Amino acid sequence: MVEDDGKMESLKFGVEYGVIGLLVALSIWSMAVAVERWFYYRRVSLAQFADIQMCEMALTKRLVVIGTVAANAPYIGLLGTVLGIMMTFHTMGTLGAMAVSSIMVGLSLALKATAVGLVVAIPCVVMNNILRRRVAELLTTYQVQHGA
Repeated sequence: MVEDDGKMESLKFGVEYGVIGLLVALSIWSMAVAVERWFYYRRVSLAQFADIQMCEMALTKRLVVIGTVAANAPYIGLLGTVLGIMMTFHTMGTLGAMAVSSIMVGLSLALKATAVGLVVAIPCVVMNNILRRRVAELLTTYQVQHGA
């Protein structure tokens, strides 16, 4: 029984710090890419590109990071929620019965992972949309300047 408690504490630690830590790391990474791209778009000279394909490749570089984080952060949060709920049910099953307060603490830990996933995903979606819009504007400017 004590060994089971140790395993459950390890799983709880993994959900709390592993899943949420991963989401925070992905958030920092995607925001760093967003800031870098924003400054790049402010200073880019479209005249340096030989053709529109090269221009588009340079402008869209690393935007996939933001889009991928935006698309997958809710699923990573959901994984944390599922693991947290499984952990709560396992604890209930091994102990036979639990106080309602213990169940609620376990479920709140589980739902925290989903909330963090959404908190990471929503700004990433917004930044991705803003940056992709800026890319479209720059590509249109390139086409107008080069008669394409």
